[in-house]
Amino acid sequence: MSTQSHPQSLALDDKYHWLGEPTISSPPEPCLAETPHCLFAPLHYERGYAYPLIVWLHGPGSNEQELQQVMPHISMRNHIAVAPRGVQDTNCMGCGFGWKQTIDAVVEAGDRVKGCLEFAQQRFHIHPERIFVAGVGSGGTMALRMGMEHPELFAGAVSLGGPVPRGLRPLKRINEARTLPLLLAISPDPMDYSLDHAMGDLRLLHYAGFSLSLRLYPDSDPLTTTMLSDANGWIMEQICPTTAASC
Repeated sequence: MSTQSHPQSLALDDKYHWLGEPTISSPPEPCLAETPHCLFAPLHYERGYAYPLIVWLHGPGSNEQELQQVMPHISMRNHIAVAPRGVQDTNCMGCGFGWKQTIDAVVEAGDRVKGCLEFAQQRFHIHPERIFVAGVGSGGTMALRMGMEHPELFAGAVSLGGPVPRGLRPLKRINEARTLPLLLAISPDPMDYSLDHAMGDLRLLHYAGFSLSLRLYPDSDPLTTTMLSDANGWIMEQICPTTAASC
């Protein structure tokens, strides 16, 4: 159970730029085809150090620029990060996207995630065994699916408020996928992700034999700075358990 006296809720707004120079919004490269994306470089980037990479999947109705708001609350120094745009236009205005759980959308999401991962590796020195996929809401659900379906690519998957994916056989590679560490941050909401639904997800992952960490937050809490800070702490635990424990 994670607690904080006054966690700050994030009102995600793609027009607000938190980082200035450390954040790079890049034009499409050949490996990314037509996928818009946002790339984050940590403060005081050291070319000789192999950084962890976070592939961030934004929440519903948002877009890749969400990365600029979440990374200052995850870490300004620890990680490279990249965010692809979602595959679904949710508001018909060209600025809000999501992650549908359909066959075509899942395939497209996989291509976008892999393309962004490759692009980040071309631009920065990234540790190949310290790549994490994370997201919020429907982006969290897709992050879990990407981790389960492509466990060879990732060192862990993080879902902040996104249910475990159902349908389209997300556990088709169960023998390989169960070695992938998972983090579920759950703030029960009777409309979007009820406590009963969350408990069902936990039972499913437990029976499947996953290595699972759970963070439970107050009911219907929106995405907060506490959740993002906890995600950073969990990722650092996977990278260096002894150091994280001592801290």
